[in-house]
Amino acid sequence: MADEVVSHAFSHGFHPEHSERLAAYWAEALGGPTTFSAAYGDETSVVRIHSGNGPREEMDRRAITCFDQALEDIGVAGDDRLRQVLHDYFTWATTTTMSRYHRSPDDVPDGLEIPHWSWDGLADGTASTTSEDDPRRHRQSTLTPARARLPSRSPAVRAERVLDRSETKPRGGMKAGPEESGVPSP
Repeated sequence: MADEVVSHAFSHGFHPEHSERLAAYWAEALGGPTTFSAAYGDETSVVRIHSGNGPREEMDRRAITCFDQALEDIGVAGDDRLRQVLHDYFTWATTTTMSRYHRSPDDVPDGLEIPHWSWDGLADGTASTTSEDDPRRHRQSTLTPARARLPSRSPAVRAERVLDRSETKPRGGMKAGPEESGVPSP
């Protein structure tokens, strides 16, 4: 990783299946299958991994910048709506759920569920209705599952299609728009 501040988070190594786990987590958070929860754990386990490292505003800011550059590098920048949804999700997750418990992983409550993100933001709306310290901000409503409210084309499906398309297109060239590529607009 080129950014020395962001790369510090990985300086002590990481799980050999990090990429697969991260992909499963993001897919679930963005309305895809529940592979992460079924195979690897709940939100509590993820937040604990990211906790106990002290405040890290500079690292978070730079991680968001790196994420935005990665989106551009793989061709997502050509899809403004998808790029904005992914940027907003990553920014929200980085600056709230993953940085909330900076004192100790032991502060993270048990039983947190993976928050779901839709084209309109946090799917259950808890981010605006509970306080910063309220662990319910992480939980999904049990009355109306977030997945039921997602549009038929979730951000995860759209991202997968853009990524599939970017693997077959040369970097930096003209990319097909949704009409030419068969990717439906949300």
